[in-house]
Amino acid sequence: MNVQAGPGMAALAAIKANYSLTPEQRQIVDHVDRVAREILHPLQEKMDAEEWWPEDLFRQMGELGLLGITAPEELGGSGQNEFTQALVSETISKWNPAVGLSHGAHDNLCLNNILRNGSDEQVRKYVPGLCSGELVGALGLTEPGAGSDALGSMATSAVRDGNDYVINGSKIYITNGPIADVILVYAKTDKAKGAKGISAFIVETDNPGFKVAQKLDKMGFRGSPTGELVFEDCRVPASAMIGAENSGVSVVMSGLDLERAMVASVCVGMAERALELALDYARIREQFGKPIASFQMVQSKLAEIYVEVETARAFGYRALAACVGLPKGAGGRGEIHKLTAAACLYAGEAFNKAVTEACHIHGGSGYMQDTEINRLYRANKLLEIGAGTSEVRKIIIAEELLRA
Repeated sequence: MNVQAGPGMAALAAIKANYSLTPEQRQIVDHVDRVAREILHPLQEKMDAEEWWPEDLFRQMGELGLLGITAPEELGGSGQNEFTQALVSETISKWNPAVGLSHGAHDNLCLNNILRNGSDEQVRKYVPGLCSGELVGALGLTEPGAGSDALGSMATSAVRDGNDYVINGSKIYITNGPIADVILVYAKTDKAKGAKGISAFIVETDNPGFKVAQKLDKMGFRGSPTGELVFEDCRVPASAMIGAENSGVSVVMSGLDLERAMVASVCVGMAERALELALDYARIREQFGKPIASFQMVQSKLAEIYVEVETARAFGYRALAACVGLPKGAGGRGEIHKLTAAACLYAGEAFNKAVTEACHIHGGSGYMQDTEINRLYRANKLLEIGAGTSEVRKIIIAEELLRA
């Protein structure tokens, strides 16, 4: 029987394209997997125990081709799309979650946002250094009084003064904040307009008036530096503004959609590692004279973890495929807003279930803080809080469903 290519076959081909890696993507993932396993994984224990970030690690990642995934080759990047960027983030996070978190803040939240929304001059000025790791990037959105309501409750202000803007306020829980050279900062330029009066600025951290108030002590992802940042009459040139005044909300929202898709990938990488650790331990741990992998209850847990990993991966890849080619200024509404929130919601909860079961399989050793499965377990809660809590993700999904 001859099978003719028709609408059904075309749809099947599209599905396969979205959920399968191209040969080039597979080659990139294999390279990142080898580098992360050999170089980044051995750093895990010391980074967690001492909240230590290796001083030259970003430069090293730049040399190894792990930075600037979406940037053009002429600017020092890899010329890939956001789907491939997420694959890199997923793979790094599998072997060293702390590095994966800092990598995402640098490569996606800072570099990719500048690349997508910045002027030609801004892109040429900052992107090559961010690609090489000479510059470390971060994003400054969350404030002490503005978390889930990051836009409406934002208190940080930027006031025009001649050819400059003067920024005052503070940001908190900022990944890479203590080590950043360049921060994409959001501030109110017109308080009367509320969330529609926000602008985005590229702030260099050697500017007078900027300081790191404190480095924060976290439960998980401990090697990734997180801090509270303070701006006291921090003066930046008007040319540091991304886009037009009061247009920052479009930058925020389009960036948040992609961030949520990226967080889903981080969850998948870490959940995949939890499954590997659970499998290894179940094979070697003996009770009642045989490996615990032979017990059906343990087998059931392993099967459930596998299902969580692969379901989150498929959902996340669907969301990422939708993010590729997202027009400038798009996002923050409609199908992409709903889809990325849903993928992030599911992946965060799937990882929570997976790592909890994997930790349970380890028994007493899983409760010990110096084990790798314990590091994954302590890190998991952030992934249901960052990039919008699970509750916020549900609100987004429901609002878009009801708007349709």
